[in-house]
Amino acid sequence: MEKELVFGHQSPDTDAIGTAIAYSFLQNKLGYNTEAVALGEPNDETMFALNKFGFQAPRVIKTAANEVEKVMLVDHNEPQQSVSDIDKVKVTHVVDHHRIMNFNTSSPLFYLAEPVGCTSTIVWKLYKHFAIAIPQNIAGIMLSAIISDTLLLKSPTTTEDDCKAVKELAKIANVDYENYGLAELKAGTNIASKSEDDLIKLDAKTFELKDKKVRVAQINVVDLPEAMGRKAAFLKAMESAIATDHYDLFMLLITNVLDSNSTAIVAGSSEAQQLFEKAFGQIIDSEISLPGVVSRKKQVVPPLTNAFS
Repeated sequence: MEKELVFGHQSPDTDAIGTAIAYSFLQNKLGYNTEAVALGEPNDETMFALNKFGFQAPRVIKTAANEVEKVMLVDHNEPQQSVSDIDKVKVTHVVDHHRIMNFNTSSPLFYLAEPVGCTSTIVWKLYKHFAIAIPQNIAGIMLSAIISDTLLLKSPTTTEDDCKAVKELAKIANVDYENYGLAELKAGTNIASKSEDDLIKLDAKTFELKDKKVRVAQINVVDLPEAMGRKAAFLKAMESAIATDHYDLFMLLITNVLDSNSTAIVAGSSEAQQLFEKAFGQIIDSEISLPGVVSRKKQVVPPLTNAFS
């Protein structure tokens, strides 16, 4: 059977990489010939999970059409978040938990989207639907993805399905999900050794909001004051990205995983910042406190979409 590549979004997080691995394994069990790949190097949190459950990091691809004619997408659907030549390959499957935007195909496809906290939760349900046993290491990487996306079930995106999946997958993976989850999240909060330019690219997505190009990056920390001490350097890196990639707005969401509060650093045109303030309130000295905001998907993008519309 013709090979297909399975991958998540650019600047991949644990969901994008972990779910690609789990979905590729499932599809191969169902008779497809797939390989899980990535659109960027795994971050520290993802490497922690991969090492814990005995996986090598998926190889990174820049383009897909030079290798295959067909691909499967997980954890994204928007073209600007996908492989650079997505328009040159046929998308046969999508499993996602985000909004659907600017996505169209010339042929019918399998498309499954649910408003849950993590794409791996949907894939967990697919394993059950097809009665495919979940190996211990696959359960572990899926568990890691759900812990990451739901901040250990504390994010407002968390659903009952996410909670059920975590408990069942933790049993299969033979780990205490609370202890393991805290260790996993802390593994992704070491920012001291990384440059500001690297940090704003680590987990970032671009959104087309009406006629504006908006970049939203997020980093998790356990020491918010330490991170904010680098604000001037973050702004310099963000403004450089704005000039290079022509963003109208660049938002860096810095989230404290211990108390589930965030502070945002904001840069961009005056018009775009005014629209941002319609959604979240006044920006003071390029920053704004966002208590309780931890989810880009549920708490950031929808208000921005409404404001920019």
